Amino acid sequence: MNANQEQLSMPSGNGSPMEDTRTRVTILTPCYNEEGNVRALYQAVKDVFARLDGYTYKHLFIDNASRDKTVAILKEIAAQDPNVQIIVNARNFGQVRSPCHALLQASGDVVIGLVADFQDPPQLIPDFLQKWREGYKIVLGVKVESEESRFMYALRGLYYRLVAKLADIDLPRHVTGFGLFDRQVIEILRRIDDPYPYFRGLIADIGIEAYRIPYRQPNRKFGITKNNFYTLYDLAMLYLIAKLMFWDWFTFGVAPILIGLFFFGSVQLFFLGILGEYIGAILTQVQKRPLVIEKERVNLPTWISDRGERRQADRGERRQADTASVQG
Repeated sequence: MNANQEQLSMPSGNGSPMEDTRTRVTILTPCYNEEGNVRALYQAVKDVFARLDGYTYKHLFIDNASRDKTVAILKEIAAQDPNVQIIVNARNFGQVRSPCHALLQASGDVVIGLVADFQDPPQLIPDFLQKWREGYKIVLGVKVESEESRFMYALRGLYYRLVAKLADIDLPRHVTGFGLFDRQVIEILRRIDDPYPYFRGLIADIGIEAYRIPYRQPNRKFGITKNNFYTLYDLAMLYLIAKLMFWDWFTFGVAPILIGLFFFGSVQLFFLGILGEYIGAILTQVQKRPLVIEKERVNLPTWISDRGERRQADRGERRQADTASVQG
């Protein structure tokens, strides 16, 4: 039997206990305004586990204060299926803190991260579990191709190469939160106790060997992407570069002066930005605020603090992650 599996005692026909070797899996799905995807994703995950033997699973959705009907749909599903668990945040805490908080709240022997928009294929779940049974504590999905625009994919690749050159650890490229994480890994992340965790960096920094499974990332199934701001920013930067390339349109002598001013000014602003980020990171660490404040819970009775302290939630659905009361 795998050492990661929990042994449960069940009565047999003759009264003697027998071991239940089923592995407990939690599927973790962060969502924000995903009313068109959550029901289909729930059914897709359910179909995957219906074909797997030796596993029990929970599907934990953490909603980042959606403004559409995402929470209402999730509650309808949870009312019919107790395997569906819900955490609703009091406000939008961003796409960094919210998934990490849910990861620390998840139960089971392993946790598998899966986004709500079907860009992480649920069909890879059996492959992740197989590699975990072979002994890997971390199994990562790596995008080798993507159906998004070639420009955006190339731009992301350039970013990953730049970060890899600056880092002193082996940062995985084209990796999001899609992957499997053993309970041991989650407890290590809990001890790190970072109030604003860079998840990919932490996974690489702890040094546990990760198996990487390549996949082709499809387009989102329903809804719109949440990265519109960044897309516009990329286009704006392209426009600025194009204007500087056609420097001969300027009056004679003006273009070199402007380019020199922009260059030296940008160097100064770049290092001021780094200094500001560093001071902001220090402030975040000193404040030690919780990752998120929860508004309510459904089918998830046990509350676990960021430091591993466990408390039993109230009998009702509502449970806040802090001592203060938040009105829904």
